[in-house]
Amino acid sequence: MSEQAERIELDDHVVLGKLTSPYGIKGWLKVYSHTSPMDGILEYPVWVLRQGNALTRHRLVQGRRHGKGLVALLEGVDGREGAERMAGAEILLPKATLPELPRGDYYWHELEGLTVVTRDEEVLGRVLYLFETGANDVMVVKGDPDGEPPAVDDRERLLPFLPDDVIIDVDLASGIMTVDWDPTF
Repeated sequence: MSEQAERIELDDHVVLGKLTSPYGIKGWLKVYSHTSPMDGILEYPVWVLRQGNALTRHRLVQGRRHGKGLVALLEGVDGREGAERMAGAEILLPKATLPELPRGDYYWHELEGLTVVTRDEEVLGRVLYLFETGANDVMVVKGDPDGEPPAVDDRERLLPFLPDDVIIDVDLASGIMTVDWDPTF
């Protein structure tokens, strides 16, 4: 059974995926997962769902791969009409429940918002978000000359996330990522 999530601090959560559409007539939903591997999202037994400003908790009853995607059945979501009401909800998870990563590995949400500086301490901006490509992950870094600290310009740059090549150091405590990158590029 679902219960209303009380006093959930959204800053303490990360978006793991989204419920996209109903699947069948028994309350199943198609799931778009941000996890890698894709079905890693199914390892979490309780999901916090956000639809607009509404937050609810649902226990994952069952989930599985289906074709190129995933489908899931959540407690409290009955029949196709129930699934239709849940379609579009974001799947949130408390950051504290994420497994600890090996040294040098990072969750994307940890990198978003970091200040990106060159080896020469020129500020390129902040990491807005990351995305996958076939070869490597890419960071979108946006400069703000009026920001704190001020960036060299207001450009948006796409930097490959290549540790020990482009990414020299990530210091989560100080909020700074050092990169080997020419600011004119």
